[in-house]
Amino acid sequence: MIELRRIWLTGCLLAMVASCAVHAAVPHHLHSRRALSSNVVVPQTRAFAIREKTAVQITQVDVGVAILEQVAATTMDISLRNPSRRRLEAELLVPVPDGAAVRGFSFQGAAKEPTAVLLPKDEARKIYNEIVAKVKDPALLEFAGYNVIRSSVFPVDAGGTQRVRLTYENLLHADGQRIDYILPRTEAVSYNIPWNIKVTIRSKHGVTTTYSPSHETKATRVNPNSVIVNVTKNAVREPGSFQLSYLTKAEAVAATLMAYPDPKAGGGYFMLLAAVPPAEKNDAAEPAVKRELTIVIDRSGSMNGEKIQQARAAALQVVNGLFDGEAFNIIDYASTISSFASKPVIKDKDSIEKARHYIRQLSSGGGTNLHAALIEALRQKPTDGMLPIVLFLTDGLPTVGVRSEVAIRRAAMKANAHKRRIFTFGVGYDVNAPLLTHIARKSRAVSTFLQPKEDVEVKVSQVYRRLTGPVLSEPKLATLNEKGEVVTDRVSDLMPIELPDVFEGDRLVVFGKYKSDKPLLLRLQGDYRGKPRTFRFEFKLDGATTKNSFVPRLWASRKIAFLIDEIRQAGAAEGDNPSAIAATIMTDPKMQELVDEIVRLSTEFGILTEYTAFLAREGTDLSDTASNNFVANNRLYFRGQRDRSKIGGVNQALNNNVQLQQTFANRHNAYYDRNMNRVQVSRVQQINDRAFFQRGNRWIDSQVVNSKSAIKPDRTIAFGSSEYMKLMDELIKKNRQGTLSLSGEILMRINDENILVK
Repeated sequence: MIELRRIWLTGCLLAMVASCAVHAAVPHHLHSRRALSSNVVVPQTRAFAIREKTAVQITQVDVGVAILEQVAATTMDISLRNPSRRRLEAELLVPVPDGAAVRGFSFQGAAKEPTAVLLPKDEARKIYNEIVAKVKDPALLEFAGYNVIRSSVFPVDAGGTQRVRLTYENLLHADGQRIDYILPRTEAVSYNIPWNIKVTIRSKHGVTTTYSPSHETKATRVNPNSVIVNVTKNAVREPGSFQLSYLTKAEAVAATLMAYPDPKAGGGYFMLLAAVPPAEKNDAAEPAVKRELTIVIDRSGSMNGEKIQQARAAALQVVNGLFDGEAFNIIDYASTISSFASKPVIKDKDSIEKARHYIRQLSSGGGTNLHAALIEALRQKPTDGMLPIVLFLTDGLPTVGVRSEVAIRRAAMKANAHKRRIFTFGVGYDVNAPLLTHIARKSRAVSTFLQPKEDVEVKVSQVYRRLTGPVLSEPKLATLNEKGEVVTDRVSDLMPIELPDVFEGDRLVVFGKYKSDKPLLLRLQGDYRGKPRTFRFEFKLDGATTKNSFVPRLWASRKIAFLIDEIRQAGAAEGDNPSAIAATIMTDPKMQELVDEIVRLSTEFGILTEYTAFLAREGTDLSDTASNNFVANNRLYFRGQRDRSKIGGVNQALNNNVQLQQTFANRHNAYYDRNMNRVQVSRVQQINDRAFFQRGNRWIDSQVVNSKSAIKPDRTIAFGSSEYMKLMDELIKKNRQGTLSLSGEILMRINDENILVK
C-alpha cells in the first residue's frame, strides 16, 4: 500500500510539474548561459553585487509551507530593498531540494512576463562557480549539490522595495511512519535576516507528532489529521536549513530512528523519536490515567505581597483544572507545616469549595522549613490507580529545621517510597538551584526557575498544562538480540539516562551511540494509558547519513550538560555550612576526569558553555589540553560548585536545564551569563558535521585538534584552483561542501590529512 501511495503521489507531482511549464518557457541551457544580472539575490544566504558597488538588500523572508500527504508546496515571499540612488537590476537564485518543480513566480511592478526555471545541480554549480570567481566570496558553495531555481530579471527602484513571490513543490522523503521536509538555508551564524516560517500539515493517516532538530517550533493541533507548525519568535533569525519531520498515526506508539555513521563511535550515533497518537475528544473528559496532585506552597515572610497572591492564584488554577475524580492536596509551609488534608482527597463539588476557601486564606510570615514540607508531601499515602505528582514551590533557602543540602537530598530520596514526581519551582534568586534541580530530576520531573519579575501563576500553569493526561508512565528502553533477549552491547551513552513520563501531546526523544550496522531492535515498556504495555521496534541502520549531523551534536550537548550537572551536584555541602563542599574538582580525581571530558567534547563538537567559552577566545591554544582543562577546572569549581544560590546559581541552573533537554540546534552557543545577560559566541562555527574555531583570519577544524597531529597543514590548496574543485567534489559526496563557505583560510582534516585552503 505504501508503494502504491508513493506511485500515486509521484504521478500527481508530475502532473503539477506539467501544469507549471508556462513558468519555464526558456530552455534550461539558454537560461543557464544567460549573463548574470548586476545583482544576484540568494535569499538563503545573501545578495551579491556582480557589477555594482551596492547590493540589493534582503530584509525579510516569509515562508508558508502546505504539506498534503507527502507533497509539499513551499511559497517564499522575499522582501528586498535598494539602498542606492539608482535603479538596480537583479535576479533570483533559490537552492531547492531534489525533485522540486516551479509552480509560480511573481513580483511587483511592470516588467516582462516573469519566468523562473529549475536548473539541475551541474548547471547550478557552474553559476555558483561564476559568482564566486567574480566576487571572491565562497558563501554560495555550501549549496553546491542542490538544484536551483533561476528567475527572470526584475528591477528594484532607487530607494525602493520589491516583494518577490516564488512557489515550488516537491515530493517529501518518507522513512516508515516519518515524513521529512527541508528548506535549504545558510549555516553561517553571521546570517541575521528574519525568516518567518509556517507549515501546515494535513494527512489522512493522522499526525502523531512533529519535530524540528534545527529550530525552536510551536505546534498547534487543528485535529488528529492536521497540525500547524510555526518557528517561534526566538528562532526567526537562527541560521541553518529548516528541517521538520512528522510521524503519521500508529495504533499506539509511533517511532522512528535517525542515525549518523561514525567509525570512531564503533558504529555511529542515533536519535529515537517516539510519540503516542492524540487523544480522541471523548478521552479528554475522562483520562485513562488519573492524577493525584499535591501543590506545596512556600508562605514564608519573603513571599509577602505580590508573590503570595500569585501563589494562591496558581493553586486555585491547579485544583480547578483537575478532572472530577482526580485527587489533590495543598500543603503550605513557613517555619511550621500546615495542610488542607492529612492525605489527598478526591475532587468533587464539596472538596473543591473547601479547597478554594483554604487557598484564599493563606498568608505569609516566618522562616523556610523546606525539609519538613518536602517530607510531609512525600509521606502521604498515595491514591490507588493514580499517578502521584507534587508541585513544590519555594522562594528561599532553608532557614528552619534541616538546612544541609546533602541531608535534604538524601531525605527526599528516602521518603519518596511512592515514586512521586516532584516538579520544583524556584521563585527569585535566593534559592539553592542545584538542590531543586536534583530533587526534580531524581523523581522523573523537571525544575523551573522564575526570575524576580516573572509571574508565579503563569509559570506554574505552564508546567501544569503539560501534565494533562499521563499516557506512558515509567517508560523503560532496552535493546534486544535476534532471539528477543536483552543485550547491553549494542547501544551506549543514552541521553537521558532515565526516561521521563510521556504526557498528552508530549514526545520521547532519546540520543545514544550504536555499535555495528546490524538492524537495531528496541523494546519500550511502560504503563500505557493505565495498562502495562510493551512495544517493539526494528530499525535498519543502512540509512545512516552524515546529513543527520544534528544527531551527534545534540547527543554531545546533552552529554556535556549531564557531566556539568554531576560536577555541580558533587559540590553540595554536607552540613549547614554552604562552603563545606563534599567533593571538589580540586581534590577529587573523578571530578577532574569529568572536566577533561567536557573540554574534549566541547572542542570536538564546537559546543560551548559559560565554563568553556574561553576555547573560542583569540589566543587560546586548542592543542594545549592541559592548560585548557585547568582553566575549565577553575571555572567549574568557583562557578559550578561554589555558586549555588543568588543570581549566579540560578543562571547556571537555567542554562543546564535547557541543555539537558535540548532537541534543536544552538548554533550561536547562546547562554545566560552570571548577570543573566544573553551571550552568544561568534568565533565558533558549526557547519555540516564539523566545528571550526576562528583564529585570526583562519578557521581551524576541530578534527585537526583531535587528530593529535600538529595544528599545521600537510598540504595547501589555493582558492579556485583545479585542486580546489576536486576537493569540492569530494566534500559534496560526504555532505560537507558547506565547510568551504567560510570566509578566510580554512584548515581542515580530510582523509587523515591536514589541508589548508587559502
